[in-house]
Amino acid sequence: MTVVLVEGESDRIALQTLATRLGIRMPQVRVVGGSKGARRVAAELAGIRLLGLVDQGERHDFERVLDDVLVCDPDLEAEFVRALGIPGVEAVIAEQGELASFRSLQRQPFQRGRPVEAQLARFFGGRSGNKARYAQLLADAVPLDRMPPPLTALLAAV
Repeated sequence: MTVVLVEGESDRIALQTLATRLGIRMPQVRVVGGSKGARRVAAELAGIRLLGLVDQGERHDFERVLDDVLVCDPDLEAEFVRALGIPGVEAVIAEQGELASFRSLQRQPFQRGRPVEAQLARFFGGRSGNKARYAQLLADAVPLDRMPPPLTALLAAV
């Protein structure tokens, strides 16, 4: 038996969406509620094969308690931005009727001059539920031959 530990709900949703698209039966995915929760959940699941998916900044919390850790650089959303490209991500946002909202965010004084990737990170994290919603939308939109490497590796390992 294998269990996959992830930091947050958006990670679980992205993995499940991609597994479904690939026809892979996903093992149990446990949301640990932030990287610090990995130790507690790993202790609860002692003796079971555990895989982890974590953001770059929190990788050490997972690596301390898991043998197999896949790392998103710097996070899940950035992996999808690289895989889809800026135009592809903006197309997903446009399909949701939110491109005007994103453009408005880009015009804010603090956001002007920042890289588009940083603006997208703010957009995804700026509203409650946005990260989880866009995790599914981006996972649905990414071509299967351009899936983010950490997600590809994790799905291959299950």
